[in-house]
Amino acid sequence: MAGAAVRIGIDLGGTKIEAILLDAKGLEKARKRVPTPVAAGYEAILETIAALVTELETIAGMPCTVGVGSPGALSHRTGTLKNANTLCLNGKPLSADLSHRLKRPIRLENDANCLALSEAQDGAGRGCRCVFAVILGTGVGGGLVMDGTLWPGHQHISGEWGHNVLEDDGPPCYCGRRGCVETLLSGPGLTASYQALGGANLTAHDIVARIPNDAIARAALNRYCQRFGRALATVVNILDPDVIVLGGGLSAIPALYTEGRAALGQATFTDDFITPLVPAQHGASSGVRGAAHLWPISPL
Repeated sequence: MAGAAVRIGIDLGGTKIEAILLDAKGLEKARKRVPTPVAAGYEAILETIAALVTELETIAGMPCTVGVGSPGALSHRTGTLKNANTLCLNGKPLSADLSHRLKRPIRLENDANCLALSEAQDGAGRGCRCVFAVILGTGVGGGLVMDGTLWPGHQHISGEWGHNVLEDDGPPCYCGRRGCVETLLSGPGLTASYQALGGANLTAHDIVARIPNDAIARAALNRYCQRFGRALATVVNILDPDVIVLGGGLSAIPALYTEGRAALGQATFTDDFITPLVPAQHGASSGVRGAAHLWPISPL
């Protein structure tokens, strides 16, 4: 399938699965969100996705291409998913199994790659040659789009800045290393930093809400912004992108665009840091829209 006039995107998350129907102009025609049946296991997730595709395809009244954004990435060696925080997906041939269920080829990419593609196509990175998109949430990921085309990399790990080691003596990461960016800049990383400074066990959202009246929260956020700048500077020094787009739940922290950006500029190898640092234009919808964009438009 080279393309379709109407495309379906699937965002496979740890708590919800979202599906969207886009027309040839990229306009949303339908959307559906359901809980991810993690407890029921892998087969139940496949069935849930297939049911969503059937429902949206009925609305479209025609066959549709299907793109899927998932956690983790496909291993080129085995064809199975790896590094997914939805653990029941790891070691499974998710792309092949979905293709078999849906009786058509599908395209599957990491959720951060889908964010990058969405924002480069018709979002905050529109018109830019090099777009680096960041997800800051329960994990930390990234995606790269060059000249409007997703750049997954030779080993499909392009953009995985979350598993660069930032602090050698940092917390252990599930990947086997210590002090990965993800362990420090994820939501749980902010929680751990707040606790290490003497705070309670609060969610990242609650910590940010306490900043005006909580000195420990302000200290934790300052530490977070400094780490953010140092970590992202390694990406900027290599890619020097036209724009950096932030997505994920923590991207709504205002300080990232002020103190975080200042820390990034100080850590970057330049005397005049001018790279725009902006929130995703499509917000939480970027991932599912990017999944649909994995297939090119082929107008009726």
